[in-house]
Parts: sequence; structure tokens; C-alpha cells
Amino acid sequence: MYKLETIISLAKRRGFVFQSSEIYGGLNGCWDYGPLGVELLLKIKDSWWKAMTFRDDIEGVDASILMHPRTWDASGHTKQFSDPMIDNKVSKARFRADNLIEEHIVKLRSKNKNDEAEAIEQKLANIKENNDYLTIILEHGIKDPVSGTVEWTEVRNFNLMFKTFIGPLEEASSVVYLRPESAQGIFVNFKNVAETARQKVPFGIAQIGKAFRNEINTKNFLFRTREFEQMEMQYFVKPGAELEWFDYWKKQRWQWYIDMGMDESKMRWKNHDKLAHYANHAVDIEFEFPFGWGEIEGIHSRTDFDLRNHQEFSGKKMEYVDAVNNERYLPFVVETSGGVSRGLMAFLCNAYSEEQVTDDKGNTEVRTILRFSPKLAPITAAVFPLVNKDGMPELAQSVYRDLQKSMKVQYDSSGAIGRRYRRQDEIGTPFCITIDGESLTENTVTIRERDSMKQDRISIDKIKNYISDKIY
Repeated sequence: MYKLETIISLAKRRGFVFQSSEIYGGLNGCWDYGPLGVELLLKIKDSWWKAMTFRDDIEGVDASILMHPRTWDASGHTKQFSDPMIDNKVSKARFRADNLIEEHIVKLRSKNKNDEAEAIEQKLANIKENNDYLTIILEHGIKDPVSGTVEWTEVRNFNLMFKTFIGPLEEASSVVYLRPESAQGIFVNFKNVAETARQKVPFGIAQIGKAFRNEINTKNFLFRTREFEQMEMQYFVKPGAELEWFDYWKKQRWQWYIDMGMDESKMRWKNHDKLAHYANHAVDIEFEFPFGWGEIEGIHSRTDFDLRNHQEFSGKKMEYVDAVNNERYLPFVVETSGGVSRGLMAFLCNAYSEEQVTDDKGNTEVRTILRFSPKLAPITAAVFPLVNKDGMPELAQSVYRDLQKSMKVQYDSSGAIGRRYRRQDEIGTPFCITIDGESLTENTVTIRERDSMKQDRISIDKIKNYISDKIY
């Protein structure tokens, strides 16, 4: 397992991710995506979108980030969307109380103190009020990671929604929120989509969009940030059928990660011991990051909580009318919810690899590789002239321009060919195409595969088909 710092360094050096507003010292919990990061994000989103909407029973929407504030009363966010916050009196550092306890449990397990860890886990599962967090922290002597002291404040609730105002006056009547999740934009449009798309239950609504949470502590690079993008699909089913569809979507979402090149040995299921107030079943797909296991997607059976509450708070009927069976009911919902940036981080960590290689002269060096699936690689192919003379650059440019019409490619004529291969390996480019002397006479190229470093000689007019066959 490679250190997270190593992957963060590569991400910045090669243009995947930059610290937001870095020239001003950065803004904690906010990140900018560079040229390669944007391409990877787009590949992830495009693959997810096709998996969801290239079928008969799922439609897409793109709801507004700003929504009527009553939306968040109905969803429960204005009252329940908060984290238990605790401060250390010495260091003045602020933590989520539950995260502080969970990190202590991890430390206990690393020291094989499993009985104590299990006892704390049981207490954590039975938390009923904030004082219970403080009791656990004090009973088990959980120290501040900054100062090493146990001088703690009371635990307080911290609302995670960003508040702003609509209109010229900053007054209570003009308060709105940056949405803390994208799902509610789907729920309030349930009837609109069902009627305009002429969909019948069961059917789903998919959305990719930004969400914002005023996290107490952002940490672990892209894992917990204040601004992020979600890929969510809400699947509306007849009450009583939710378990069947819950199992169906569990299988579908697991397989998507495998199809995108995720190492299955780095994935696991985590069942929810304590369900959210809206759920009757819930499970997470977790990935083994360098810092430990973390959620990358959740599959939840949300019952009819959301539609029922929006019906109550808005006064508008949200029932589905089954004309064939002469029934009216509020559908139950099975949700799949994954983070785009967390997904990017997981795919980046999954792809990172180092190996020792020896050149023709017997020199050994470390080859850094991002082993992305060709479906996800930010750059699909790179084109090189072997040397910058004898007509090779001109032919290489011609090949490059032709490929550029159908895929993301790079042109590189700088430095020794081995150095160019290494640069492409480090950003995960699966195919490198070299124009040499034989290309000028035989109209052929060598095409090198990233992982095996095997080279094939093929005709120029077969390059696109060669790459397409390897990807699909």
C-alpha cells in the first residue's frame, strides 16, 4: 500500500488535482481539478451516466442547486443534518466526536485490543444524545491528536448546511441553502418526470450534480471536502418490492466498479448497524484507501419517507396512479449514491503502482504507473516521432490529428523515447504510438501497451480499431 502523500504529490505534479486558491495559501477542504483531473472526472461521469440512462427505465434530470427552503424542512435537514462537534480546550482544535471515537477504535485494533474496541463500538452504536459521545471520550481517555490532552468541551450540534440569501436584503425571509445533497431535486420532480417521460413504476431518475457541506473537519485529500459532486439515482418501486430491487442495485453497482478496473480485493461491503431515519435497509461499498477503508458509494432503501414528507409539506399529491391495477400509492425508493471526487480518488489510488525496470544497458530504475482501465484513462493514446527529422514529425502529426477526432490523445516529441514512455506511464496512458523510419516506407507504426510494455507493429489505418478492440 502506497502512502497517500505519494499519490497527492503525483496528482499535483501531473495536473490531476490542485489545492484551491493555492496562491493565496489555499482554502481548506476545497480542490481544483487540472487538465488530467478534468478528463478523469468526465470519464467517470460519462461511464456512470451511460450505465444508468442507456436503458428503458431510468430518466435523467439536472435540478437547481438552490431550492425552496421548505425542501429542507421536509427532508429533515434543517433539524437533523448536523454533526456532533467537540473542541479541545488546550489546542483549540475542533473534531467530530464520532470520528474521534472511530479513529481511537482503529488504533486499538492496530494494537490487537479488540475487546476494548468492540466494547466502544457497541456504545457508539447505541448513542442517543451528545453527552453519550463525551462519556465515551472521557471514560476511555481519548486524547486530542494535536495536544495529547483530554481537556474537552461539551459536545454540540453543528449544522452542515451553507446558508445564503436570495434578493437584496439579508433577512430571515430570504434565507436559502446550498443543497447538502442532490437527491431532493429528484424527489420534488418525481411527478414531473413520471408524467412527461410517461414512465411506469418501477423506474428511476438519475442526476449528477454539486452538493455542499460545511464539514467540521475536512481530511484525507478528496475523501471529505466541503464542495463535491454526487452521482445519484433514485429508483421508485411498489411498496413491498424494495428488497428485491435493493439486491438488484447492489449487484449492479458493485459490478460497475469492477468493469471500470477496480481491484475487487480492495473493495468490501459494509452493512449499516444503525440506519438513518429514512431507511429500512442500507449498505456501503467501501474501498481500501491508503488511510484505511472508506465509503465510495451507498445503496439505501429509503422507504416512502421523502415523497411522503414532500407531499405533507407542499400540500401536493405525490402518489403514483397505477391505472392498470386501479391503485394509488406512494412509491418506495431504492437509492444508489456515489461521490464523483471520491470515485476519482479511489480509482487514482487503485491505479497507482511502482515497479523496478532494467533498460538495455542494465540500468535499473523505478517505473511509476497509473494502471487505469483504458475506459477511464484521461489520455487514451500518445503519439511520438522517434526522431524529429526525416519526415517523422510530419507523419506523427498526421496520425495524431486523425486520432484526435475520436479520442483524447497527446503528442510528445521531447526527449528520449524511453523518457516519453515513462511520462505517459505516470499519467496512465494505455497506448503509445511511435512513428519510425519503417513507418515512412511501410505505413506502419509500433503501438506499445502500458502494463505489459509489449509492442505490436500494425498498419496506420488499423490504429483506431486496435485501440477500440482493447477498450471495449
